[in-house]
Amino acid sequence: MFSSILKQAGRLSVLALVLIGISGCGINAVPTQDEQVKAAWSQVLNEYQRRTDLIPNLVETVKGFAHQEQAVLVGVTEARAKATQMVIPPDITSNPQAFHQFEQNQAQVSGALGRLLAVSERYPELKSNENFLALQSQLEGTENRIAVARKDYIDTVQQYNTTLRTIPSRWIAAIFYPDAKVKETFTISEKAQEAPKVSF
Repeated sequence: MFSSILKQAGRLSVLALVLIGISGCGINAVPTQDEQVKAAWSQVLNEYQRRTDLIPNLVETVKGFAHQEQAVLVGVTEARAKATQMVIPPDITSNPQAFHQFEQNQAQVSGALGRLLAVSERYPELKSNENFLALQSQLEGTENRIAVARKDYIDTVQQYNTTLRTIPSRWIAAIFYPDAKVKETFTISEKAQEAPKVSF
């Protein structure tokens, strides 16, 4: 009787050691980092949504002062509509085509907003309007928040992708998480990489 209790205690000890060893070897790294990527991506989406929500008020404010800038106003509205109409698939972070499309849509919104803010330079009364100044300030703050959220996402994806591509975590992922896929990250367009032309 005493020997069977010892055998059972020995088995439980071995099982406990195996479980501790498995938890210490990084078996949970893949799902933990996957959740971190999802959280970082959600924050990116949250910041882009914040910017999207500011656009109608900004367009209306500018429209009140700059009637002749119809093409710029339409461009901003169309870019916003295209970005908000995109159906974001659940696997967007591991779907290169969908991720690239999302990135392009957001870049178009950024470009259109840049043109809209440039228009304001031609209208001193618009530049001094309290609503416009408040919206411009909120938009600048949102752009900064987008940049931070994108950086956090990129850092999180780098850690996750490194885990999936390095040994022994690569083997652990293949065995326990065979559906784990490398995540996409943001890129810079070729145009943005060009050095600015300065002429005096």
